Amino acid sequence: MKRYERFADEIAELIRSGVLKGGERIPSVRHASRTYGVSPSTVFQAYYLLEDRGLIQARARSGYFVREHAKRPLNEPDISARAGETTEVGVSELVFSVLASLRDPQTVPFGSAFPSPGLFPLPRLARSMAHAVRDMPAGAVIAEMTAGNPDLRRQIALRYMVSGVMLPLEELVITNGAMEALNLCLQAVTEPGDLVAIEAPAFYATLQVLERLKLKAVEIPVHPREGIDLDVLADSLRRLPIKACWFMSSLQNPLGASMGEAKKDALYALIEQHQVPLIEDDVYAELYFTREPPKPVKSRDRQGLVMHCGSFSKSLAPGYRVGWVAAGRFAEQVSRLKLMTTISPSVPAQAAIADYLQHGGYDRHLRKLRHTLEMQQGAMLASAARHFPASTRVTRPGGGYFLWFEFPEPVDSLQLLHLALAQGISLAPGPIFSATQRFRNCARLNHGHAWDQRSENAMALLGRMIKSF
Repeated sequence: MKRYERFADEIAELIRSGVLKGGERIPSVRHASRTYGVSPSTVFQAYYLLEDRGLIQARARSGYFVREHAKRPLNEPDISARAGETTEVGVSELVFSVLASLRDPQTVPFGSAFPSPGLFPLPRLARSMAHAVRDMPAGAVIAEMTAGNPDLRRQIALRYMVSGVMLPLEELVITNGAMEALNLCLQAVTEPGDLVAIEAPAFYATLQVLERLKLKAVEIPVHPREGIDLDVLADSLRRLPIKACWFMSSLQNPLGASMGEAKKDALYALIEQHQVPLIEDDVYAELYFTREPPKPVKSRDRQGLVMHCGSFSKSLAPGYRVGWVAAGRFAEQVSRLKLMTTISPSVPAQAAIADYLQHGGYDRHLRKLRHTLEMQQGAMLASAARHFPASTRVTRPGGGYFLWFEFPEPVDSLQLLHLALAQGISLAPGPIFSATQRFRNCARLNHGHAWDQRSENAMALLGRMIKSF
């Protein structure tokens, strides 16, 4: 990373943390140059970058100011804590009906689970695919089916090492996307009827997996900024025979919550005390806006209790379906289960991503992707503040591309979805994120697509619908 990019990240961190507030003037070029010991050229380049990211704006003869994303900022949601109780999961029909309604490509894709394909380097990946397949030894197509592409496994292990996790290669299992990894992990440590601690709200696919495997959910409330409620989790682990935990410790879907480092320490201490495995779903790990990447709970793992699942679907190649799990003490069970089901992800897709990680400039792509998502988050927050009722609450995640909205109590997000679809707008209603179909007045909106006048008009129309309840 160049010096001006590091300096820009330092200023961005001050803005995100609230040290520099909306509308406040940031240090002049001369003052910043003198204070931080960098050249005026470096400061100018950093400020131009922050302008591109939508964080600051220049005012004629006045200097640079923090952009006021929201003239009337909305408050943060208040997820009420309640004791974890066992729940039979039966949400698939609701989820499938909602997902079927989101498929029309002409709708404004606020309900989508993916960012815009235009954010990914697909032409460069295609060249990597052609290069990797052309140079692939004939025997590799068969030899690499079980263990996975060795170059890809080395590249993944290298990225773990950079984040402070020394990972043995034999612990890595390459899978058909993160969903297969998560499914295999759950099957490795549970039997039908077992209890699994999950988040509330939780990603709807979590609920579908539990339903398919005939497992019962123990919902643990999630704070919109700080992550799962450890007091409720500790009480649940003490009272109930929980066989596994499935959590997203960073950039949780749908809230975007990220646990602090001390809280991750405490979470690991809990699962270690009770010897309950943790399935750590970390598919948004590369989409942080902060200066430093969040460290996974896996980085604390001393006993192989954490099964850390990742994927390239959200950060690089959504259609390639290449994921993995660092499965700890359960690596052999997970690997055998994979051989009993899908055997292997696409060998050419693995080779293509391995080639791209080695030669394609992945970190450069990620920096650009993060900056774009952060700018679009600011645009959606500002638009919501303009158009939604003042009592609306919204999260402010430090990464990813989702915002979670809590609307006034009379709003029914399932009804809102039908009204919105009639006007060509999609959204993800709150009840699909709960085993008990809670969060009826909530919805998840996706800001991962280009923000334009169509997006702004859709937010204005949504605002009028919400006010009509």
